[in-house]
Amino acid sequence: MTASLDLSPCPVSWWLPERQLQTLYGALAAPTHRVSFIRDRIETPDGDFVDMDWTAPGLVAQPVASSATPAAQASLSGTILSDANSPAHTQQQPLTGTGALRWMTHADRMHLQHLHQTGPVQALVLLHGLEGSSKSRYVQSIAQYFRARGWVVVIAHFRGCSGFPNRLARAYHSGDSEEIAFILQTVRHALPGAVWHAAGVSLGGNALLKYLGEHPEQSSWIEAAAGISVPLDLVAAGNHLSDDTFNRHIYSRYFLRSLKPKVLEKAKRFPGAIDVMRISQASDLRDFDDAYTAPMHGFRDAMDYWTQSSSKPWLRHISVPTLVLNARNDPFLPEPALPSVEDASAQVLLHQPASGGHAGFVTGHFPGNLNWLAERLARFFSQRK
Repeated sequence: MTASLDLSPCPVSWWLPERQLQTLYGALAAPTHRVSFIRDRIETPDGDFVDMDWTAPGLVAQPVASSATPAAQASLSGTILSDANSPAHTQQQPLTGTGALRWMTHADRMHLQHLHQTGPVQALVLLHGLEGSSKSRYVQSIAQYFRARGWVVVIAHFRGCSGFPNRLARAYHSGDSEEIAFILQTVRHALPGAVWHAAGVSLGGNALLKYLGEHPEQSSWIEAAAGISVPLDLVAAGNHLSDDTFNRHIYSRYFLRSLKPKVLEKAKRFPGAIDVMRISQASDLRDFDDAYTAPMHGFRDAMDYWTQSSSKPWLRHISVPTLVLNARNDPFLPEPALPSVEDASAQVLLHQPASGGHAGFVTGHFPGNLNWLAERLARFFSQRK
């Protein structure tokens, strides 16, 4: 059996008539409500960490008073002070400029563990896109929508995206199934009584879909999943972002503005591990992936990385009910590269509206809103009940 196809439109605002405006306005200007997150830092098996931002019923993200001493702040956060370079580094670092208001305490963890005692708990783990975070507008809109309806929502940050540099020379990439497995098992362990759903946007969606296709049995505990504006064919997407004039000068430059400084900072901590000259001269994502992402994460070059990490070949193996949402006018992925029903399993619903841009989907009168995307996810998830 093959996938289902939904071509119903997203009612994109009339004053955003084309894909670039839909994408850029959605990412940079669409109004959203500020979600109050509580952050938990999880140590990874390789000596690094992953920061997760939580919001849940009864979880109050009241920040610690700024007048408190460092020792008092550590006490209130349920942590102890330690050397900042220690693998067991405690969570007393200020969260200024991040999407979270305070660090998670032991009491918060106990609260999460006992949520299911009052009835079934619906939960969502959300994976952001390239250089995204819990501050991203699409993250805020989805988190606010589900939290307002009593869900637990956790934003899992890829390494180096939470506002803190990660410890290792490596970072994150589009096909890191091992990292997705770690994130999913971590949230399941934190809230074992919940009915878990998973969603990923752009890069995060590609990594999630690839993992679901590679590990259908291990992911069977997930109630439903979604991939949003996923660059399913990374070769097509990477070439399009690097070769198209508008994409190279706007989107690639936007991503490189944060990617390059992060990697150059790593080069100072890991002399000889990174080709500083090639990173400095990278002018598009292909150059960057050739110089850093591919060699640092075990690939031959950008083309090898993109080919091996694409999620499209894995769609036919997915066994979890999964929504794959891609606007046909997404500037990151050429329409001919979108999957057909023959490319995916019967558990997959391909929703391909004509408009929406890349993770935009702005609707309503000016100044618009991002509600449609969260409502689409909720409608799909509710069909699984």
